[in-house]
Amino acid sequence: MAATTDIGIDLGTASILVFARGKGIVLKEPSVVAYDKDADKVKAIGEEARQMIGRTPGNIMAIRPLRQGVITDFLITERMLRYFIQKAMGRKAFRKPRISICVPSGVTEVERKAVEEATYQAGAREVLIVPEPVAAAIGAGIDITKPCGNMIVDIGGGTTDIAVISLAGTVVSNSIKLAGENFDQAIIRYIRKKYNVFIGEQTAEAVKIRIGSAYQRAEEKTMEVRGRNVITGLPKTVTISSEEIREALSPATSQIADAVCAVLEKTPPELASDVADRGIVLTGGGSLLDGIEELIQERTGIDTMTAENPACVVALGTGQYREVMAEFESRF
Repeated sequence: MAATTDIGIDLGTASILVFARGKGIVLKEPSVVAYDKDADKVKAIGEEARQMIGRTPGNIMAIRPLRQGVITDFLITERMLRYFIQKAMGRKAFRKPRISICVPSGVTEVERKAVEEATYQAGAREVLIVPEPVAAAIGAGIDITKPCGNMIVDIGGGTTDIAVISLAGTVVSNSIKLAGENFDQAIIRYIRKKYNVFIGEQTAEAVKIRIGSAYQRAEEKTMEVRGRNVITGLPKTVTISSEEIREALSPATSQIADAVCAVLEKTPPELASDVADRGIVLTGGGSLLDGIEELIQERTGIDTMTAENPACVVALGTGQYREVMAEFESRF
């Protein structure tokens, strides 16, 4: 069997990553589709469509077919998946691929089936659904097959998945519908309320990346932000400090830290002591928010570190899941 027909997909709310066996991550694009509702056809998918957000004429909509890790528009998701699978496999692919695809740990059976169905419709020969925290742990280089507890906090675009994993399975987990996109929305709301200035999603994301933080910094930063004055309707520029953005993000980051503590409280004592020894591992694009490590470490009293290249680990782990599980099952 050709190795290239095995692919792993991290179907994220904010972006889609595709891992091909033997090649690593072959594609990373925003999960956005530009759709012309008058002509009933897809205009652009991925990065090209993302650049259209907030800049399209009335008949073209920039759609994110996934919200908080769940499919909200089945047909558009299927088209998007088909496009990304073809792009990752190349035109010369003769065989349909075997696809491993990850879902947040809190999804319902119906939501899980929808992901599976959309993947089959997009051209998979075989579909394997992988729980997100398990994929994140594998991708972060943790040996999940050993009988010891590892804690993963995967902060994505739409959901934060927290789990304690042992013997290739999830022992305790929680998935909250709060992550990177909520950080952006919190920044938009704060600037609108405090300065009467309305900014778009892309501007909010730029603010989060440049001056956003979850924990007090040694030196505070400022940034000029352009938006539209809510009262006059005219463009306006305001200067914002990292301290203000931390205040805006505080309710969301605190909720994530609370959720981590809640999972620890439900963890069996033996595994909890493993976690205390080994530390908490953060993954996902949201873990790149400055100071989130320090915040979780302060709240739990446990060493917290971020995986290398955190935005890619779920895709890596999803692609490697089949082999890890086959090796694990062969031992028993």
